[in-house]
Amino acid sequence: MSTETAWILVGFLGQALFSMRFLIQWIYSEKKKRSVIPLAFWFFSLAGGLTLLSYAIYRRDPVFIAGQAAGVFIYTRNLQLIAREKKLQKG
Repeated sequence: MSTETAWILVGFLGQALFSMRFLIQWIYSEKKKRSVIPLAFWFFSLAGGLTLLSYAIYRRDPVFIAGQAAGVFIYTRNLQLIAREKKLQKG
């Protein structure tokens, strides 16, 4: 397999991971009968964002890099806030 093909596969993997977050959020919200963002949403966002950021860096696409880097920061921050809230709830 060529390097180019491998990176295209990485790009598709990142897109699949990133897309899973919407499916998870939709299914979870349907079960709860209200709009909810489950923890898995943020983990898939981070995994997909990091994978797509790697792909964007390989492609040397500054617009794609900036967009994914901003997203990775936001997903990480949300996970930090969730962890802090859980820690405070435990006492």
